[in-house]
Amino acid sequence: MRRVFFPLLLVAACLPALAQRTYNLGSVAPPEEVKVMDHVIGPAGKELPPGSGTAKDGTAVYARQCAACHGQNGIGGTSARLVTPEPGKIRKGTVNYYPYATIAYDFISRSMPANKPGSLTADEVYSVTAFLLFKNGIIKEDDVMDAKSLPAVQMPNRNGFVPAQPWPAPAKPSWY
Repeated sequence: MRRVFFPLLLVAACLPALAQRTYNLGSVAPPEEVKVMDHVIGPAGKELPPGSGTAKDGTAVYARQCAACHGQNGIGGTSARLVTPEPGKIRKGTVNYYPYATIAYDFISRSMPANKPGSLTADEVYSVTAFLLFKNGIIKEDDVMDAKSLPAVQMPNRNGFVPAQPWPAPAKPSWY
């Protein structure tokens, strides 16, 4: 019994240290990692960084960074469809479904490309966002997207969402 129990106990005692070394579980995230994720770009775009891009600029960036997963024109591929196949039709999951264009910028900036999230420059993100807005028929190919113009884009599904409401205060129980 000891021959089996003691080795198992020894292995079990080492697992937390092994997990810590392998996955960094329980450690404080470095400030540079926190900074990348510690922001949300709201509908007004106050948090957008300097930079700019057009759909023409975004064509090359998209082909290099996005097409392998999302398909050549945002339709097809192994990941989510980004462009509606029917221009003007709002389709859940595509960029034209978002109520604000800043959501597309925020998601691309934080999460793409999937193999190296957050690695695109602000100009690349503006360009890819412009490319997807253009492919969805929302902006023109030569429209410049930047911190001022992106929040002004009128998304076709802007009124398709119910604004967030504060939770009501819980009622006191009758026996209180």
